[in-house]
Amino acid sequence: MRDDNRRIATERIRILFNLAEKCHVSHPDHAQRYATLARKIASRNRIHIPRDLKHRICPACKGYLGAATSHIRIRQTREPHIAVTCHHCGHITRIPLRRRTT
Repeated sequence: MRDDNRRIATERIRILFNLAEKCHVSHPDHAQRYATLARKIASRNRIHIPRDLKHRICPACKGYLGAATSHIRIRQTREPHIAVTCHHCGHITRIPLRRRTT
């Protein structure tokens, strides 16, 4: 029962992020609402938002980070990382690029 609820919640979160991706250029307020709903679903069901989708929410202002509301750069200084800058609040999120050792 609990696993079914978590699976359904994860599916709904993915659907909401897909809707946000489709409409974030023309209707940024709708995309923001979809991201807020996805966060609420995750908190109510006590699950984590999947990592690939979690990087699309600004940790500072909780705004949706789409192509129109952020810019992404690859940085090589110090440790290589991806720098995502939110256009709403100016917060810079750094995502490390770990090298695989094989």
